[in-house]
Amino acid sequence: MEQLPPIIKPAELTWLNQDDEIVIIDASAGSKARYDEQHLAGALFADVNNDLANIGDFAIGGRHPLPTFEQFSIVLQKLGITKDSHVIVYDDKNGGNAAARLWWMLKAIGHKKVQVIDGGFQAAVKAGFPTTDKVEIPKSVEKYEITAWNLPLSNIDEVEKVAKTDDYMVIDVRDANRFAGLTEPIDLIAGHIPGAANIPYTENLDATGAFLAPETLKEKYVEALAHVKPDNVIVHCGSGITACHTLLAMDYAGLPIPKLYIGSWSEWSRNNKEMVLAS
Repeated sequence: MEQLPPIIKPAELTWLNQDDEIVIIDASAGSKARYDEQHLAGALFADVNNDLANIGDFAIGGRHPLPTFEQFSIVLQKLGITKDSHVIVYDDKNGGNAAARLWWMLKAIGHKKVQVIDGGFQAAVKAGFPTTDKVEIPKSVEKYEITAWNLPLSNIDEVEKVAKTDDYMVIDVRDANRFAGLTEPIDLIAGHIPGAANIPYTENLDATGAFLAPETLKEKYVEALAHVKPDNVIVHCGSGITACHTLLAMDYAGLPIPKLYIGSWSEWSRNNKEMVLAS
């Protein structure tokens, strides 16, 4: 099977509806109302909180812990996704944060064909892809069997152990002000994990909100990670959503996908761990 790039350009979308195996997913975080009003023709809605996470105690796994295999299997069946589906994901943020989370989850269970629309909803509309407000009906499919997360994961104990060592690199992809502890719009405490490096996910994008060229991304991350082995890179954000954007960017660049620390700052900051706060 031909390996698909993880990013699909809006101009490439025009032929997709000719393929019965195409499943388009709108993963716009908190934007069900916008989806109901206007979405890409044929797109089904995946809710970040209810479909892509198993939310409970924020101190155990953060604000968006992964769902169980059974929960995610039910979601995929509800969306009409089979192992043969070519899944195209977008959201209504240029960066594609929530779309990247579903991309990572599908990739992690071994799904072969999944891509994120570069520039998201707005770029697809600009490229002429049709939109609608109609209720979409998913195909009736059998249960999608899931047995493992096959992409590397980290946890709070590993991060605490390695974050300040020279052999590892923990990347925080939140914006610079949140990393510095100058502002915190979501979690209870502002700051960052000691030893973490700040590489904001927005630096993966150009001025239009599209991903930088793979060659540019590769040069950027090869330079940033030159002193550590690929297996020793851990990426996190606030709750394990935005971090997936950087994992997507690195895959697009042809680099190994690092470990994802799902709990991220939302878990770390609720567990009496050492923190670097604004001075």
